[in-house]
Amino acid sequence: MKLDYKEIGRRIARRRKKLKLTQAEVEERADIGFGYLSSIERAASIPSTEVVMRLAFALETTPDEFLVGTARHEDGGWKNVAELLRNMEGKKLEIARSFLTWLLESDV
Repeated sequence: MKLDYKEIGRRIARRRKKLKLTQAEVEERADIGFGYLSSIERAASIPSTEVVMRLAFALETTPDEFLVGTARHEDGGWKNVAELLRNMEGKKLEIARSFLTWLLESDV
């Protein structure tokens, strides 16, 4: 599957505008650099997975809304998990990623 970064940028911008937020407000919420959101929305920069997660959290949605055009709005449980992941670094984040990958692939 090839990602269309222009479309991802448009989806992010659309969501931001729907919430009536400025780029600066979203950058602050997502803790990303000034001007970075503009370059993502214009597809001048390709965001990392972490940045997509941060933007999804800041824009109160799930990453799939940006990546594939659909969002899963559940009871907010994913927000709690995203917040926990957001505060992790290094080895803990790698362990969490490994566990989540295992969980997705398991029959649990």
